[in-house]
Amino acid sequence: MSIIEKAAGKIGTGAPHPAPQSDPGHDASLIENALNKQRSSHAAPFVATPVEPIFNAPDTLAMEGGSQVQSINLARLHRMGVVAPDAEKSQIAEEFRIIKRPLIANAFGQGTARVKNGNLIMVTSSLPGEGKSFCAINLAISMAMEMDRTVLLIDADVAKPRVPEYLGIHADKGLLDVLQDKDLKLSDVLIKTDIAKLTVLPAGRTYKRATELLASAAMTRLIEDIGNRYPDRIILFDSPPLLATSESSVLATHMGQIVMVVEAEKTSQEAVREALSHIQSCEVVGMLLNKTTPTPGADYYYGYYGSYGK
Repeated sequence: MSIIEKAAGKIGTGAPHPAPQSDPGHDASLIENALNKQRSSHAAPFVATPVEPIFNAPDTLAMEGGSQVQSINLARLHRMGVVAPDAEKSQIAEEFRIIKRPLIANAFGQGTARVKNGNLIMVTSSLPGEGKSFCAINLAISMAMEMDRTVLLIDADVAKPRVPEYLGIHADKGLLDVLQDKDLKLSDVLIKTDIAKLTVLPAGRTYKRATELLASAAMTRLIEDIGNRYPDRIILFDSPPLLATSESSVLATHMGQIVMVVEAEKTSQEAVREALSHIQSCEVVGMLLNKTTPTPGADYYYGYYGSYGK
């Protein structure tokens, strides 16, 4: 049974089923096909709408503990359709609450066996434009709203970083600079936000050998440090698309959990299968169906998040 068939078999009852087949070149999503066949109350409702982020000059508040502190425009988050901590109960907030629960449970052993390095979570996709950064930011904000958790959101899409643009914060140096410059401290490049438990590590300046930096011993030491220093912290990596660059495959070797965003009715079965083949080193992989079409008359838009172990 292929890795994608195993993932599809986790929808609903959890019993394995063969993945639906499609004609070569057909763009219907394999995950959408599986969802239509096995949708149940166990499938997590989810909706995400494409947004056009607008970059605004940040409101820098202060310097705290060596880290920058910047203000996020919460009103703009509302307009973008992003989870906001000051918002009233909303559809997207409820959906990301459901999506984050198994991730948190795996990370900290809440009602299930604790996953090794489970607090290191990578959000990726097969191809550009599927909404991985949008989903990573929503997950980060939703998790930061937990009473006893803090979140570090790392913009690891070093080729096309989007996190500062989405949040409307200014970023100069970041992850790649820390890996390149031994004298630069992590605290010098972290950006604390006015969402109390959310900190951002920008991608930093572009380097020609970015992949080698991400695969270096310095990166391994950095990940081990940030993963172990604060036992209550969740570290989310917004990574490049798996089929666009090689950085995601390198990052995957360090992760305890991976969330792969799949664009409904567009991402092909072939692309999903190939992308999953690049992250087989990770024990727990989940799929999140994004940009689904609403069902007429339904109270919710449905998506899918499921995880499986090898």
